[in-house]
Amino acid sequence: MRLLFVTSTRLGDAVLSTGALACLLERHPGARVTVVAGPVAAPIFAGLPGLERIVVLRKKRYGLHWLQLWSRLARYRWGVVCDLRASALAWLLPARRRYVIGRKDRSEHRVVELGRLLGEETPPPAPRLWPVRASEELAERLLPPGDGPLLAIGPSANWSGKVWPAERFAELALALTGPEGPLPGAPVVVIAAEHERLQANPLLAALPRERRIDLVGKAPLPVLGAVLARCRLYVGNDSGLMHLAAAAGCPTLGLFGPSPEARYAPWGPHAAYVRTPESFEALTRQPGFDFAHRTRCYMETLEVEPVLAAAQALLARTANSRRS
Repeated sequence: MRLLFVTSTRLGDAVLSTGALACLLERHPGARVTVVAGPVAAPIFAGLPGLERIVVLRKKRYGLHWLQLWSRLARYRWGVVCDLRASALAWLLPARRRYVIGRKDRSEHRVVELGRLLGEETPPPAPRLWPVRASEELAERLLPPGDGPLLAIGPSANWSGKVWPAERFAELALALTGPEGPLPGAPVVVIAAEHERLQANPLLAALPRERRIDLVGKAPLPVLGAVLARCRLYVGNDSGLMHLAAAAGCPTLGLFGPSPEARYAPWGPHAAYVRTPESFEALTRQPGFDFAHRTRCYMETLEVEPVLAAAQALLARTANSRRS
């Protein structure tokens, strides 16, 4: 039986969809799976059991990418088609069973929405990653030997409005790993894409050289997932890496401002979030707010103290627990 899974081009949404895909695999053991994803998100599916192919969807003008995709997939008869892009593709392919996402409820978490689509609401299917042995081995080589705790920081995001100031990330990291912090002497793993290095450089410069692990643009997503699975805590902006950390089982603290935590908070028992004093609605309804604005930061009212307190609380809450 062939299973077609069409997911998001964005990393965060694609990670959040992995639980739904795992649920479908449990229902259809032995299925041959085709995943359609964007170029950034596609690598996270490399270790998927039963994977037949990954089709990288690159958007083209006039929606031509959908026509090209249909021409590649129409030759097969599908047992299950799950389309999380709400395209016409699912209805144009021969299939015995279809799951097609409907109208979105922005007040509902994406994981809950996907669980409802599949009839799995209590509990909804949690995001997860599928390990790749080569990635696991490379992650071991990138990290210091031993089993000491590691702090991971994700100082970047795909939009400057969601980025907490780098100097506050530095202050937080030094407080958490200082002599009086909950992770004294812990190395700090800084994670971002290569094109986000300017966002990460101020943090890297503030960290002690001997405790700084610079992974900015230096590892593919499956390796970063394996790295994050070995970290004691991840703190980062609302981003795809935040969801990757939570899916890897790392205790994850997400920082929110002009994005809705009700929809996109990191998911799982080892996850938490802290947001600006202003609500999402208060920020986005203020005069002159513009999601397309590429230089203004809306995270400046979030001080270090509440983030530090939330990180300490998450560390305490997860001290004796591990994701199975």
